[in-house]
Amino acid sequence: MLDIKWIRENPGEFDRALVRRNLPKQSEHVLALDSEKRQITTLIQELQHSRKEKSKSLSSVKDKSSLEFTRVKRDVEHINQKLDELTKQAERNIQLDVILNSLPNIPLEEVPFGLDETSNQLIKTIGEPKHIDNAKQHFDLGEDLEMMDFSQTVKMSGSRFVSLKGPIARLERALANFMLDTHTKEYGYLEVSSPCLVKPQAMYNVGQLPKFEEDSFLTTNGYRLIPTSEVSLTNFVADTIVPREELPLRFTAYTPCFRSEAGSAGKDTRGMIRLHQFSKVELVSITTPNESKNEHERMLSAAESILQKLNLAYRVMLLCSGDMGFSAHKTYDLEVWLPGQNQYREISSVSNCGDFQARRMKARYKEFGSNDTTLVHTLNGSGLAVGRTIVAILENYQNPDGSITVPEVLVPYMDGVRLIERK
Repeated sequence: MLDIKWIRENPGEFDRALVRRNLPKQSEHVLALDSEKRQITTLIQELQHSRKEKSKSLSSVKDKSSLEFTRVKRDVEHINQKLDELTKQAERNIQLDVILNSLPNIPLEEVPFGLDETSNQLIKTIGEPKHIDNAKQHFDLGEDLEMMDFSQTVKMSGSRFVSLKGPIARLERALANFMLDTHTKEYGYLEVSSPCLVKPQAMYNVGQLPKFEEDSFLTTNGYRLIPTSEVSLTNFVADTIVPREELPLRFTAYTPCFRSEAGSAGKDTRGMIRLHQFSKVELVSITTPNESKNEHERMLSAAESILQKLNLAYRVMLLCSGDMGFSAHKTYDLEVWLPGQNQYREISSVSNCGDFQARRMKARYKEFGSNDTTLVHTLNGSGLAVGRTIVAILENYQNPDGSITVPEVLVPYMDGVRLIERK
């Protein structure tokens, strides 16, 4: 959530930021609502103070039948009536909160302006894209191996689900273990086993609600299925004052993720690119404002290291203002090369959210030697999306006979298996 105090002090900058996000200017409307809300709040406080003083005066009058007692009592009753009216007015005046909850984070200055992904900025390309004659896409490879089932899975769960079998199912488990080992041993992330069901407040805290209500699954008893473990990992600091000496906090988790894919009709209808349920290793960092920029680059390096160890060609893109996520003020995308599709596809997003989520969560810390609390900065990234990594391995390591060579770094996790082939 954006800081209303900052909007009051920087209305022009606020409007420019909205324009960069391809939204209309709103400072005049927001500040008018803010002024009205503050006036009502001030009146309520003044009336409450007046009622307190008159109540004291009322209790000091000894003659309960006197004109003075009657007059003061009538004044208290009038104040109570006015307070009731103002309180109801304040409860109805929720438009400001609705607007603030719907506004995305402010892009940093170095974020390029653009309407969509066509304006994203290439930062670097790592590795040579592999070109394979008559390359197959992952779903054809998986089905030919009889280790990737779509047709039977559709019967029990519907579209955008898949079942993996045999060595490819083992590959999913191997990748998760490999990623977790890398992030915990080499980058110092703390492995967490976190819930996949959360309360709506937890989703609100990270910016998933109310804006993206249709993108998540809601249970019949009011829980939400997490779209990523960013939700549960980031909420570890909700409503807390984190000891300064513990920062930065770094968490990683391997969980299933659930997304309704609202609005994605017709996109990636075949295969594992866009599913309702998929698995992911997530990275989350909680840090100070001064350290968040370096932490962002460090998290990017952690995600890149997985692709480098797997010897997969990829590129790093800096997302433009129009393609960036709701809670982020700067995002890098990692895009892996897929020979079967003959293009790069996103496999990870690494975002710095600044204090946007922390303001919703009331997550703070005290700087050394200070009694004042400051909002933490939160960061998150995929390290990586396991399903899409399987896609990349199948397409990049495919052989002419349809078998798949196991990347060398995964052989120990595959119990020595070096080749995935149809039996």
